[in-house]
Amino acid sequence: MDSPSERAIELRISNNKAYVWDVEDLALLRAKHHICGVLTGTLPHVSQQNVFLGMPLVLMPEEVVLLVENGLAVLVDDPTAHRKPSRSELEKWNTERRALVKTQLVKEGAKEGGGVSAPTGSRSMSEEAIRKRKAREEKRAAAKSPAEGGEDTPVFVPSTPAQAQATVPVAENSNLAHATYTITVPANSASELGWYSPEDYKYSTVKAAMQAGIWSYPSSAHERAKCKVFQDLWKKGHYMGGGIKFGGDYLVYPGDPLRYHSHFVASVIDSPAATISPMEIVAHGRLGTATKKAHLLCNWDEEKQTVSYYSVEWAGFG
Repeated sequence: MDSPSERAIELRISNNKAYVWDVEDLALLRAKHHICGVLTGTLPHVSQQNVFLGMPLVLMPEEVVLLVENGLAVLVDDPTAHRKPSRSELEKWNTERRALVKTQLVKEGAKEGGGVSAPTGSRSMSEEAIRKRKAREEKRAAAKSPAEGGEDTPVFVPSTPAQAQATVPVAENSNLAHATYTITVPANSASELGWYSPEDYKYSTVKAAMQAGIWSYPSSAHERAKCKVFQDLWKKGHYMGGGIKFGGDYLVYPGDPLRYHSHFVASVIDSPAATISPMEIVAHGRLGTATKKAHLLCNWDEEKQTVSYYSVEWAGFG
């Protein structure tokens, strides 16, 4: 079996976007291949927020093209690779899960010394626990009973409205009170169940994926120029991220963005014959300097297959 560093990373394509679902692939992309992407999934315990996100990782189209052209990744037609299970397969899967839940409930009940009341995760309290609870209630009731009452039987005085509505005493062997516990049911992946077979839907070239209709980037001169500029900066050892918030195509980092600030905001120019207005140059220079970056104008020459770079910074006069 190939090690994670030797095998091609599977990029799951859906709606013309590339996703990475494997944490090991994410680490490999970032540590070895200088590809960051953007996390877009919610975390299990903090799903209602957008500050700390989790899997999957979404890649920029330029990152996808670079990885595939360099033989580091393959494209997978994810929707087609997923097979809809039959009714009998779903019933078998549900039966096995219910059996596993029941087995764990029996084990937990035996471990705690109580019986299993239902396959919902609840069990009857043990007799010892009921006795202790009853003793605590009687002690609290005796402490709250009026000193001049002189009754032989302690009086339970509810301290909250909820307690006032639930003054029925708990009998010695009552099953009204329950304790809950958590059981673990291992989740089987679609691959393990045979419902996901990506091997027949993998594409090792961008052209093959385009012919299959699952990928469409690059499809214009500007998109091809962006791919070439991105690849040239990547070969120079830089990390790249989206630069739309700073008025460019990419942010260019000298190292991992978790450790470094970006040094450049890069804008791609399609060809040496393309024009750029003086106002654009001024705007790029002012914005870049205001955010402590230099604006990088990246010119792709299709004929010479080379990239030229021009940096713009705002400077004081006099």
